[in-house]
Amino acid sequence: MKPESAKQSKSNTRHGISELFINRPITTTLVMVAFVLFGLLGYRALPVSDLPTVDYPTISVNASLPGANPETMAASVATPLERQFSGIAGIDSINSSNSQGSTSVTLQFNLSRNIDAAAQDVQTAISAALPQLPPDMPTPPGLRKVNPADSPILFLSLNSDVLSLPQVDEYAETLIAQRISMVEGVSQVQVYGAMKYAVRVQMDPQALADRGIGVDQVAAAVSNGNPNTPTGSLYGKYT
Repeated sequence: MKPESAKQSKSNTRHGISELFINRPITTTLVMVAFVLFGLLGYRALPVSDLPTVDYPTISVNASLPGANPETMAASVATPLERQFSGIAGIDSINSSNSQGSTSVTLQFNLSRNIDAAAQDVQTAISAALPQLPPDMPTPPGLRKVNPADSPILFLSLNSDVLSLPQVDEYAETLIAQRISMVEGVSQVQVYGAMKYAVRVQMDPQALADRGIGVDQVAAAVSNGNPNTPTGSLYGKYT
């Protein structure tokens, strides 16, 4: 008898709720209107963005070895680094890119991985790989935390039929880039495809040998003829 009484009690409860809404249409309508109203208010309060900020745990490691071709960079720099990075916990993918004298290794971690802790593990792996790297590298590999969501969202192209490419580059660097960087909401402005002014020295090996001058002496003379030293410091309210 007890199970039947329990079933009957539940049935009465359901019928009681249904009967309440059927017999009170105004109350039912007000409840439904309240649900719709709160739903609309909640929808308008939702943070919606065309470009949502997503913090991907990504670390980029860069290394340089001047004069080395891409094959040498891949074999002597990228491979030892990747071997050490493969033992770090939480890595989803390892991608490396090698060019003339430069290597870039991108590490993609799980979304649950803390980026600061991952950076410490990557630095430890770099230190472990140093004995296996070429001893003539000018600087040890460096790392930086990056976010793929920070990729450029606007590209501007400059060209001129009158100005040379170095002049266009100087115009973009000194005027356009600085003006755009002051616009509210702009995080960073970068200039790609730049061509800087350069001095090319073509040497005569026989003339150098006759005068007892080495190539390094010529390079030092060119470097000393183009010094770039600070002239002082400026202090003020906004510096």
